[in-house]
Amino acid sequence: MRTWGGRFTGETDARVADFTRSIEVDAALAADDIAGSIAHVHGLERAGILGADDAQTLIDGLEALADDLATGRLAWDGSLEDVHMNIEAALAGKVGPLAGRLHTGRSRNDQVATDLRLWTRRAIDELDAGLLDFERALVTLAERDGTAVLPGTTHIQPAQPILFAHHLLAYVEMAERDRGRLADARARLNVSPLGSGALAGAGYPLDREATATELGFDGASANSLDSVSDRDFVVETMAAIALGMVHLSRLAEEITWWSNPRFGFVRVADAFSTGSSMMPNKKNPDPAELVRGRAARVIGELTGVLTLLKGLPLAYQRDLQESVAPLFDAVEVFGTSLRVMAGLIATLTVDGDRMRAAAGEGYTTATAVADTLVRRGVAFRAAHHVVGSLVAAAEADGIGLDEVSDEAIGAALRGSDDPTAVALADDPGIGDELRAAASIDGALASCDVIGGTAPARVAAALATARERLDRS
Repeated sequence: MRTWGGRFTGETDARVADFTRSIEVDAALAADDIAGSIAHVHGLERAGILGADDAQTLIDGLEALADDLATGRLAWDGSLEDVHMNIEAALAGKVGPLAGRLHTGRSRNDQVATDLRLWTRRAIDELDAGLLDFERALVTLAERDGTAVLPGTTHIQPAQPILFAHHLLAYVEMAERDRGRLADARARLNVSPLGSGALAGAGYPLDREATATELGFDGASANSLDSVSDRDFVVETMAAIALGMVHLSRLAEEITWWSNPRFGFVRVADAFSTGSSMMPNKKNPDPAELVRGRAARVIGELTGVLTLLKGLPLAYQRDLQESVAPLFDAVEVFGTSLRVMAGLIATLTVDGDRMRAAAGEGYTTATAVADTLVRRGVAFRAAHHVVGSLVAAAEADGIGLDEVSDEAIGAALRGSDDPTAVALADDPGIGDELRAAASIDGALASCDVIGGTAPARVAAALATARERLDRS
């Protein structure tokens, strides 16, 4: 029997029943629905609406349902539309008509809003743990192979050499921001809508603050209209997840390139690779590719929820039902993506020789050479021009910047319009000084600032990251 059917004379069309049913999705809220119901019973007892014996009977029944749920004995009835009606009907099967008193002072509107906040809070905590595991995989790889030198790029062109650990720690920084955004979303969602009723507030003297405290919320929501129709917390959580997926996708993109034999910087373990149904030679980093693809999926789901909300008047509208599945999917996708990327990273094989060879291509140490001239008093623009001419000469001769002759260096300096540069042409040690700066190790060492790629700075940053993770 429909719990809301008293004013109706006809049966619901089967097409409508199928179309509006949500139990297949919102069954995931069952544990939270039971927890919220137990807190609501306590509230009804405090308000004198339920006697102690009736309250205890309801609580015993709800706790029995929680046990049924945990052991897989709770059966779902699709004709009962959603998780809330299923739980109430199952409770009636245990305690009889007394179950009908559970919904006193409560609407499915504040009920689902409470359930969804409880579920999202737990989900954020689980995602935070996943992000920490992902960071640990990055830091462990950086500790193991981080002294390898990677060709840092801008515009996908050789730029400056960087330590591989420095590159990995960039993703640790991204993951920490992801954790911060999820924590911010968690803090804002942690208010209780229970007691807001359908839209105007419960018609009974419920102590909403006590109920909020019992459920682990920081307090009760301030406005009943907002309480039942607010899904900002869904958007905030999904936005944090979408950005987290973007970060994973960026790393996944790099791994797909690095593992190409033309680069050969890393080898993905067989356990995290797949083959081709046609080409026997193929070894594909499919998990990384799927992370890229699923990032697009989550971004689309976020856009869908924003679009869903933009035209809704106050208060609750049934449209809000459509925000649940995208949230659940986004959480699932992010959690599984974090796990697979952590495993992939942990099992990577790094070819430091291939990396270092590539880091020396494209005259990536030129900036360090220019900086050396600036430290000797040459204006940066003049130094830039001098080193540019040296790069052109080295490229023409097919040699490295650390192989240019004293004669070539002297000629480049004398051709400058900077008097200091011209005077340096007669310095007998300038050639050795610039060639040392043009080495990969010299270039790395020159970036000796907080956040720079100098080995000592990276080692300190890595130690700080490890210490933080060990405390978490």
